Amino acid sequence: MAYIQLKTPIPGPKSQELNSRRAASVTSALAQANPVAVKRARGSLIEDADGNTLIDLAGGIGMMAVGHAPQAVVEAIKAQVEEFVHACSIVTNYEAYVAVCEALNRLTPGDFPKKTLLSNGGAEAVENAVKFARRYTGRSGILVFEGAYHGRSNLTMAMTSKWGLFKKGFGPFTPEVYRLPMPNLYRTPRGMTPEEYVEWCCWNLENALTAHIDPSALAAIVIEPVIGEGGFIPVPHSFLRKIREVCDATGAVMIADEIQSGSGRTGKLWAVEHSGVVPDLIISAKSLGAGMPISAVTGRAEIMDSPHVGGVGSTYGGNPLACVAALAALEHLSRPETLAQAARVEQTVRRTFEPMKAELPVLGDVRGIGAMMALEFVRDPVSKEPWSDFAMNAIKEASKRGVVLIRAGLYTNCIRFLPALEIPQDMLEEALGVVKEAIYATHQAMAATA
Repeated sequence: MAYIQLKTPIPGPKSQELNSRRAASVTSALAQANPVAVKRARGSLIEDADGNTLIDLAGGIGMMAVGHAPQAVVEAIKAQVEEFVHACSIVTNYEAYVAVCEALNRLTPGDFPKKTLLSNGGAEAVENAVKFARRYTGRSGILVFEGAYHGRSNLTMAMTSKWGLFKKGFGPFTPEVYRLPMPNLYRTPRGMTPEEYVEWCCWNLENALTAHIDPSALAAIVIEPVIGEGGFIPVPHSFLRKIREVCDATGAVMIADEIQSGSGRTGKLWAVEHSGVVPDLIISAKSLGAGMPISAVTGRAEIMDSPHVGGVGSTYGGNPLACVAALAALEHLSRPETLAQAARVEQTVRRTFEPMKAELPVLGDVRGIGAMMALEFVRDPVSKEPWSDFAMNAIKEASKRGVVLIRAGLYTNCIRFLPALEIPQDMLEEALGVVKEAIYATHQAMAATA
């Protein structure tokens, strides 16, 4: 059975018409990775305005770990709409808000009292986490890492690594943010083994407490356990342990940004669980709400209670529609049988693309954890010079053939896979087969014009 059904070229006439309206009415600064206009979506399938059916491997940049419009989420939202749409947690209390916080306090790692604050999106949650850390420690300095993406607000742009795409022309940025190298093992420096590279990064983290910031000024270290926009780079467990060690020694707060890597994406509810390291605060968003706008900061109660009353808040944060969606999503994602699907996705991606590396040297790396996988493309396997145009052209080719994808990477030279955890195996294989064909076609076309 073929899931992809194309009645028109991609984009079809109705998608083109809506794209034209968008170009005329929406800021051109807003990117659009695929020229598809969505009419409806269920599970891992998207039907566009022209009646074409495509397989979605982008999942709203990782928002749809439970797939599009899962029945339990839809029913929960419908039931809540009948009761009330919004009341604002600053004005009144309501069951769904408290229930989400209780669930996150229970499900996040750490055997200590916890509390949670809800907000709307990832950047807002990151800002809240930094506020908690600064208030708790009485310090202002924040350590972040190369390749990090933490958001598009002024503070989170300062914390985000990729200057050209996310920060160009928007400064000045919030001060007291310090950036360090993070061990990307695919790009281990020449003359070093991967183990030596990780050791050097750990030493550099210690050295930063003299070279960049004094421990007495360090409020928090913020790390994505799997670097997201930076290229789906799993952070070595020893490096995470070193961050925990430094935070314990200095009194700084360890913050795990699990916006993209959390909510079951890697086969555990939180990617940091693979390492055994327990952060002080965890930030969650994206798949937490199954497509609804909700984010959270969860962590040690003494840190979460450190600001004065009224020091944090959000008019729409913890909207009841988003809260009931999150409760349904968390219930489903926390099931062992659901989490186990991530390993199946990873195995299928690796089985499909690992053999291509020998035949097609432009495919430099296949990496990730669970249903958070990436392909990195390079001009040369020795120099590893990034080839961003190849990744973009391959995505365009895959889109024409009926698969929705997006890029990633510090050098924008990666294709990332963020499918629903329970995407049917035959559907996943069909989609990856199309991507494989698109890569070969792109290689042939670009070789011909080289």
